[in-house]
Amino acid sequence: MEAATNVLQFSSAILSIQTKKLSPFPSSSASIQLQNCRRLHIIKSPKPLQCINSKHTSPNTIVLENQQYNNGPVIIRKKLAVFVSGGGSNFKSIHQGCLQGLVFGDAVVVVTDKQGCGGAEYARDNEIPVILFPKPKDEPHGLSPSDLVTALRELEVDFILLAGYLKLIPVDLIRAFPRCIFNIHPSLLPAFGGKGYYGMKVHKAVIASGARYSGPTIHFVDEHYDTGRILAQRVVPVLANDTAEELAARVLKEEHRLYVEVTMALCEERIVWREDGVPLIQNRENPEEYS
Repeated sequence: MEAATNVLQFSSAILSIQTKKLSPFPSSSASIQLQNCRRLHIIKSPKPLQCINSKHTSPNTIVLENQQYNNGPVIIRKKLAVFVSGGGSNFKSIHQGCLQGLVFGDAVVVVTDKQGCGGAEYARDNEIPVILFPKPKDEPHGLSPSDLVTALRELEVDFILLAGYLKLIPVDLIRAFPRCIFNIHPSLLPAFGGKGYYGMKVHKAVIASGARYSGPTIHFVDEHYDTGRILAQRVVPVLANDTAEELAARVLKEEHRLYVEVTMALCEERIVWREDGVPLIQNRENPEEYS
């Protein structure tokens, strides 16, 4: 729990922080499910995604079997930071995936701009530290961008997952965690994205446009809203008499599934980069197939 102790240096900004005991494996089924995986660095092309802490040693590791090598490669259990502004339903799905052994990682901290939101409350209920960011003008608590980077590094965070977080991510954070920050958006980007397109506004715009399909997009985060490289999408039909609420519910259901699947791929190091800079997800059962 050294990382959790270190972050106490920022105690004036942390709303709730309790120690969380992490077991090396969430369940015996976790290692079984990962037996047939192959770590991506054994293939020459595409190039694998490198996480910030990929070289760190940790007791939370697994050795994956590989048909081509006698000694399988080691994958370290990943540490996830989740950013929320609202109810945090995607965060809850990811957290449950970790607890159930589907995701070889753990949510070690939640960052929020709204200390009373449902996602922050869920984190506190599950003994996950909560950090307020950005620092409100009328609040004594909260971190600056540089302090946030320091706190996440102290916690040895590998990946940052935005799950309904509405603030623009500062450049400091993007540069500190290159190709390690992800967001989920409730439309098929690049359509219906950008500043002002969030929540129910997206679904109303989709219906008003006459689009026949919508669905969630997971993309890398850059310095602008919704313009980073697309990593994964899931298509959802827009029905003739849909209301924005009905479409939103259908898309959200797929968001929960897609974000867990992508987080699984991240933690299993199955994200690769094509030579032209397009990110792909390697199939778990067949490493020669990508999506």
